Amino acid sequence: MQYWLVKSEPFKYSWDQFVKDGQTFWDGVRNYAARNNLKAMKKGDIVFWYHSNEGLEIVGIAKVVKEHYQDPTTPDPAWVAVDLKPFKKLKKPVTLAQMKAEKSLANMDLIRLGRLSVGAVKEAEYEKIMEMAGM
Repeated sequence: MQYWLVKSEPFKYSWDQFVKDGQTFWDGVRNYAARNNLKAMKKGDIVFWYHSNEGLEIVGIAKVVKEHYQDPTTPDPAWVAVDLKPFKKLKKPVTLAQMKAEKSLANMDLIRLGRLSVGAVKEAEYEKIMEMAGM
């Protein structure tokens, strides 16, 4: 199993809306590194849901339920989407400030590559964030 992080602006598509919908496809990625991360996702992988621009915090966990396929928002075959389903809400959101203050997370994609919308998360990073979330 692998771990990932996706960013969503809560005013556009929040964790609460995601939970209400019950499932969504993750589309609209137009960055090659982020696209490659979508292509690497496998069914059952764990995905942190990060609220960007407002909140700046990880608020929940999703699971990949369908591996990459042609992004339905564009005819360009270079871009892909994956399907995600809510798994659980974090007991306590973990803020970007908290993650930046944690030395063991200094090499996390979210910290190093701040503009990347879909990033990899190492197992040790996942475990530390879960600990910080009280889970």
